[in-house]
Amino acid sequence: MAFKQSKVAALLNEPGCEHNHQKGVGKNKACKQQAQPGAAQGGCAFDGASIALVPITDAAHLVHGPIACAGNSWGSRGSLSSGPMTYKMGFTTDLSENDIIFGGEKKLYKAIKEVCDRYQPAAVFVYLTCVTALIGDDLDAVCQAATQKFGTPIIPVNSPGFAGTKNMGNRMAGEALLDHVVGTVEPEYTTPYDINLIGEYNIAGELWGVLPLFEKLGIRVLAKITGDARYQDVCSAHRAKLNVMICSKALINMGRKMEEKYGIPYIEESFYGIADMNRCLRNIAAKLGDRELQERVENLISEETAKLNQALIPYRSRLQGKRMVLYTGGVKSWSVISAAQDLGMEVVATSTKKSTEEDKARIKELLGKDGIMLQKGNAQELLRVIAKTKADLLVAGGRNQYTALKARIPFLDINQERHHPYAGYVGLVEMAREIDEALHSPIWAQVRKPAPWTVNSYHVAASIG
Repeated sequence: MAFKQSKVAALLNEPGCEHNHQKGVGKNKACKQQAQPGAAQGGCAFDGASIALVPITDAAHLVHGPIACAGNSWGSRGSLSSGPMTYKMGFTTDLSENDIIFGGEKKLYKAIKEVCDRYQPAAVFVYLTCVTALIGDDLDAVCQAATQKFGTPIIPVNSPGFAGTKNMGNRMAGEALLDHVVGTVEPEYTTPYDINLIGEYNIAGELWGVLPLFEKLGIRVLAKITGDARYQDVCSAHRAKLNVMICSKALINMGRKMEEKYGIPYIEESFYGIADMNRCLRNIAAKLGDRELQERVENLISEETAKLNQALIPYRSRLQGKRMVLYTGGVKSWSVISAAQDLGMEVVATSTKKSTEEDKARIKELLGKDGIMLQKGNAQELLRVIAKTKADLLVAGGRNQYTALKARIPFLDINQERHHPYAGYVGLVEMAREIDEALHSPIWAQVRKPAPWTVNSYHVAASIG
């Protein structure tokens, strides 16, 4: 997919996205909304594309642009690998002023050759950035020539940052996979229980808490798109019987187009909390249409739920009734509410900035009539809500931890930078442990004490009075 405004417009109008349902009616125009001057978008299209594709661990990821676009790529995200570490290396063409004046295509070709010669990756994903899009470098032509010359798949990812938001970049990454990767290799064999996981990035190793459940049930994950993925597996994803969308709106275009092209149905699920994990397994079994599989799922749920309830006993008594403010996006804005309620906690407010109408309906049902739905979020608003609700804990992305410190309450990182896996049954135990440690840390008793100089000032004032 060469970078064209018509392609961007098509992705903005993705029919599979809830934001576009009944477009033109009411306020359902979120995908088409432009950022307001002075507002932060939370990441550009290039950022979104790299988030979606970098977890393909045996591929190299080459950023065609100034070195600042690559940034400090090592370890900046928590997607883990069970094998190859090529994806952790940061590659960039590091364009200079001369390259911008005379073009960067030759430099790109040399960079691809060097990456292939030195690292022998399974594939090279090449990312178009703002600068190389503006100077008109023909990414597709260079990648095609390099593929033929070096015998390694070189995949163009047309994702200049100015094209849109991080979510737009996710979809552009999906287009690159659909155009150049999926369907290019046949799997060695297939089974009636082959599924793909789409939009699961194995943050902090979360996938490894869920895969054993599928193995017990006899369900094969044919391709992980893209957490802990191998390039060849993604190539053969077109032979799966079902696509399971985890971060559902991130790569929704992949789910819809694979259904149209290959006849693979898709469902949207969550791995967070007991209820959602149970529902996910039941829905997969129902979609695969095997009665024996459905019976195995029910047996597994009974077994895992019994073990989980036993493991959560010491935490539930300590977390019961604690009040949480949740500030995150997408599917986590409601799925984490369910997980918190499984622990006996009360979520008093959550964000809905990136939520669809369906997400909002779920949030409203889970929060009840007194719950607060935050349409906009900034430090000032969060502090106001924390004070109003007398919250005990803020669960949000890493950049909000200082807001929690200002409010003198504990903080838990729920976004992609976190270091602990919260998905699946074992993930809920980990979440309970992390929340318990945060809430009952002895530091909070110290933090909430009046400052010594305040107390001294009071005594001085009292003695003078």
